[in-house]
Amino acid sequence: MEGLENMAFVSNAVSLVTYFNGYMNFGLTKSATTLTNFMGTSFLLALFGGFISDTYLSRFKTCVLFGCVELMGYALLTVQAHFDIFRPTPCKGVALLSNGQCEPAKAGQSAILYSGLYLVALGTSGVKAALPSLGADQFDERDPMEAAHLSSFFNWFLFSLTIGASVGVTFVVWISSNQGWDWGFGVCTVAVFFAIVFIFMGRSTYRNNVPGGGSILRVLQVLVAATRNWRLPVPDSADELHELHDKETGIQIEILQRTNQFRFLDRAAISRSIEDVSSPHIGGSWRICTVTQVEETKILLRMLPIILSTIFMNTCLAQLQTFTVQQGVTMDTNLLGFRVPAPSLPVIPLLFMALLIPLYDRIFVPIARKITGIPTGIRHLQRIGIGLVLSAISMAIAGVVETRRKSVAVHHGMVNSIDPLPISVFWLGFQYAVFGVADLFTLVGLLEFFNGESSVGMKSLGTAISWCSFAFGYYGSSVVVEVVNQASGGWLAGNNLNRSKLNYFYWLLAGLSVLNFGVYLLCASWYKYKKVEVKKMAHVSNGVEDKEYGVKFKG
Repeated sequence: MEGLENMAFVSNAVSLVTYFNGYMNFGLTKSATTLTNFMGTSFLLALFGGFISDTYLSRFKTCVLFGCVELMGYALLTVQAHFDIFRPTPCKGVALLSNGQCEPAKAGQSAILYSGLYLVALGTSGVKAALPSLGADQFDERDPMEAAHLSSFFNWFLFSLTIGASVGVTFVVWISSNQGWDWGFGVCTVAVFFAIVFIFMGRSTYRNNVPGGGSILRVLQVLVAATRNWRLPVPDSADELHELHDKETGIQIEILQRTNQFRFLDRAAISRSIEDVSSPHIGGSWRICTVTQVEETKILLRMLPIILSTIFMNTCLAQLQTFTVQQGVTMDTNLLGFRVPAPSLPVIPLLFMALLIPLYDRIFVPIARKITGIPTGIRHLQRIGIGLVLSAISMAIAGVVETRRKSVAVHHGMVNSIDPLPISVFWLGFQYAVFGVADLFTLVGLLEFFNGESSVGMKSLGTAISWCSFAFGYYGSSVVVEVVNQASGGWLAGNNLNRSKLNYFYWLLAGLSVLNFGVYLLCASWYKYKKVEVKKMAHVSNGVEDKEYGVKFKG
């Protein structure tokens, strides 16, 4: 499912900017901003999908339901691309207004576009939140061997994502560029349909989570209860705080041990009276919470600095999907007599990732495991940090390449020309390749980190939080572009990249990425991994309840 769904999503992520500009008559800046806003919303809505998955639906049902929503979005975009009445007249002279501008899209035409886009955004958000957690549910984290296999699963999950994206940015983008956007969107529609079919075929074999409690609601209960007890002193002993044990835990499969960070939240587990403990249902958990519930909230708070310090990397990623694609349009795209569409350039990092993932999983991890004794080879936070360093290097390379591209334009007197420059588009492959390796480390590191550190009832929400790094990165891209334009006097203004200062912008991003890495180091060193005491497990899988365990382990 991930391969097919991501094939559709990524093919549009790298090429929609040309659809907005060439078919909807949006300007270059509006095209880039519309794309980044769409991408940001797609990842931000993963919070909603994670909440639904943890609270009301199983992860399997969430994947199927949201997949159907995504299917409707692509179908609507296909209809718009096929019928001229739903699009403005192409900007070819006759469509120019008296002021020389292209005829803008009508309100109804824009409404169809945005409806289709954001149905896709909503659908893919639920899949992205629930699907990795559904796969992780198939492994028993209490078994050291299966725990190692879980890490391997995330590597192969990324491999599936990569292969799907590779097909998307080559085959689907080629269809959109040569056969028409209606064919391109149509292929996406068919791909998502079969993605739903394939995930549905395995419904009888999955171990499914049992939704309950509401992850966000549990956090709010802790905040309310802690506020109610703000005058009470925090006990030094964890035994003085409320917790459920053994048979009381019901389907509770892990009990989190108390930590010393955010001690003010421990007040939520202080009982005001005997009735609070003996009858916690009176007033519910809004009056008293368990230590485990308090620690779940602490985990989310500890995760926030990590997610915030990875946002800027995805702001850089957004530039590769907008400005770098526009750079490619101005360059020579011929390869052995075959014209390579500029939006297909991201296949370069994807191919690097497809080659490196098996090497990483089968060679690097076993060797590192023997050296460090860590099942995953290196810790998740270390893996994320390596990706952040490589993203800074990628932006520096992008600045050098753009300087080279502009020098060719000046040397050949083509600054104002719309003809392709005599420089190969594959110069852009260097920055793409380095960023692809960065993504290999950071993306899987984030997914593993948030899945592993989230409590059992918050797995989908934890995965959704990791995707939020992408959301705020794309939103941040729009803000950064506008701020840099205003502060620099127009580095990125206008429709002519040969006159812009895009190379300065890339170098600025490289410098800020270095500063961001310094912030990440502080956040990572401050983070404390969760401590879990497994008391009992009642994980339902096809009606089967696992037996009792009494294992203690550190995350």
